[in-house]
Amino acid sequence: MSAGSRTLTAALAPLLLVVGCAAPAAGPAPGPTTSRPPSTQSGRPVDVRDAERLRRVMTPLIQAMNNPRPLGKIRVGIMDDPRINAANAGNGEFYVTRGLLEKANDQQLLGVLAHEIAHEDLRHVAKAQTLGAGLNIGMILLDQLIPGSGALTPIAGQLIARGYSRREEYQADAHGAELLRRIGSSKQVMIDTLQWLVQTEGGGPGGFFSTHPATAERIEALRKAP
Repeated sequence: MSAGSRTLTAALAPLLLVVGCAAPAAGPAPGPTTSRPPSTQSGRPVDVRDAERLRRVMTPLIQAMNNPRPLGKIRVGIMDDPRINAANAGNGEFYVTRGLLEKANDQQLLGVLAHEIAHEDLRHVAKAQTLGAGLNIGMILLDQLIPGSGALTPIAGQLIARGYSRREEYQADAHGAELLRRIGSSKQVMIDTLQWLVQTEGGGPGGFFSTHPATAERIEALRKAP
């Protein structure tokens, strides 16, 4: 992204497909789901503090990957959605919702993003992805702090996600816990985050549980892991 692209006014492409986490049943991953058509950009600006927070939380996890990507190639889009959700579209492209940033503390945000970055590191996205978003408009570059809160506009609408298999979900939980260990944290962050999501989201439709079901079995598997 060039320096000029940080003062963006162009509209986003009409379709955004990202890869989310699947329901806990084994078998083929479900097709894309959404409850309303995707939109372009919202009117509210991205708060520079959100950009800095994402950079602070994500940078050590990216650097701890088995296959770390240059920070200058990591792009993060903020979805203007009040519900808690996050996803990645492969090739170093991640999405978080305004609801996640508003409701999660730093440890909970760390747990959610460790799981998403683990999927990327394990190349689950490359196998599951059906359409690359490839959107540079409205994306934060992880190695840059956008000067001024009005430089970028959140992406309006909801995440449209394609699920992973049960096996891939367990692998991402385990590898996410390993990434946390590598940065001096622990798997307890992942366990606490899953428990917080269950309590906060309540298993209702939409949001995180439409693409990232946190089950008792997944929590128990993390507890039993070394």
